[in-house]
Amino acid sequence: MLVDTPASSAAAAADFWAAALGGSARQSADEPEYTRVTGTVAGFAMVVQSVDDQARIHLDIETDDVQAEAERLLALGATLVTDNGGHKILRAPGGHLVCVVPVQSPSEVFDADAKSWP
Repeated sequence: MLVDTPASSAAAAADFWAAALGGSARQSADEPEYTRVTGTVAGFAMVVQSVDDQARIHLDIETDDVQAEAERLLALGATLVTDNGGHKILRAPGGHLVCVVPVQSPSEVFDADAKSWP
């Protein structure tokens, strides 16, 4: 889950979510707009993302086939917002944003937890 937060309050938001969930916040060295909240619940990945936009929550769906997963979600009723080539931003019924992204988790985590759809 990504918590999109205006840049001016991203550090405070990351500290809040880390404390609220009993974890710790660690800003990415190579992508400083992302701060990972780790040590919360096994299998739960949370990132505070500094954005130049309003506060909101969106989900990232990791996949080894971005195009196929986006097509599956579009068939389920999502609409395409942006096609960034390497990833796609969709809007789910109800209005929430969903990013379909290439695998970002360690391979052992992705391989153990990935779901396959017919």
